[in-house]
Amino acid sequence: MIYDIQCLHDNDSPQRVNEFINYLETIKGKSANTLDAYKIDLNLFFRFIKIYKGFIKDKNIEFEDIKIDDIDDSVIKALTLSDLYAFISFTEKYRHNNARTRARKVATLKSFFKFLHSKIRIINDNPALELETPKVSSRQPIYLTLDESLALLNSLDKNNKNYYRDYCILTLFLNCGMRVSELCGIDTTKIKGDTLSIIGKGNKERTVYLNESCKKSINDYLNVRDNTKVPFEEKDALFISSMNRRISKRSVEILVKKYIKAANIDNAEIYTPHKLRHTAATLMYKYGNADIRSLQQILGHNNVSTTQIYTHVDNEQLRETIQSNPLAKLK
Repeated sequence: MIYDIQCLHDNDSPQRVNEFINYLETIKGKSANTLDAYKIDLNLFFRFIKIYKGFIKDKNIEFEDIKIDDIDDSVIKALTLSDLYAFISFTEKYRHNNARTRARKVATLKSFFKFLHSKIRIINDNPALELETPKVSSRQPIYLTLDESLALLNSLDKNNKNYYRDYCILTLFLNCGMRVSELCGIDTTKIKGDTLSIIGKGNKERTVYLNESCKKSINDYLNVRDNTKVPFEEKDALFISSMNRRISKRSVEILVKKYIKAANIDNAEIYTPHKLRHTAATLMYKYGNADIRSLQQILGHNNVSTTQIYTHVDNEQLRETIQSNPLAKLK
């Protein structure tokens, strides 16, 4: 039997990058999105290296057209910490990457060179060992207020053929705080009463508990959901697109933006499905008295420090806190 192993090897990437990606997939169980991010970062890095080291003679070649599949071990072994910092500087000055994006690229390089040094042992010294991560300033998450969330749900046209599907999607986002990839991956077979099993980051399965609004919106949608034209391998998909396939992340992003705009919410263009995840976490923290550990479990965070960005105190709470000072009423 001849096996199709093309999927294991990207002809555009250096051999060692392919080996690293395969390791992350088969041993570490990283998701497809994570693998793509690593590959994009490393391909960018090696295209930069070919320019930086003077390997490119054609000055008119487009950056994305630079071949890197010929990068061999001799090139990799010659790389230094200074080369890595030069790349990070390049991403800031010429690619206009912010600190958070540069920090991700540093994490990619650290992981890649650790693999080369500790796992397959093709380098004696790890140049990324002392590579420092750019300082990332904490930022307040963007979210909808309670009134804006209600306005969003009320903005849907009940005469639209996709009303029940789209209402269900928005309801799950606003109540459960799931990621868009998690929502798109929901299967009907994973819904059991008031629980739902979803696949999160790193292909980890977790249980989401459904409140009354979620259960009702799912049941209302299931009553009109038609999967008769859906391919057999996708018949269990909860959310079905107009093309009779499992709904895509891009389709969900488009419909969220459409309804945000229809709800006449200020700065509508900045809202994405991930901002609805922020919203769910904020509403649970503010109105549900959810503690940080509970939020961590609900949101599927490995580290509680990630959850802390959702537990910000808004201006209303600050105002109430100031007014609660026993000296506030003195005249």
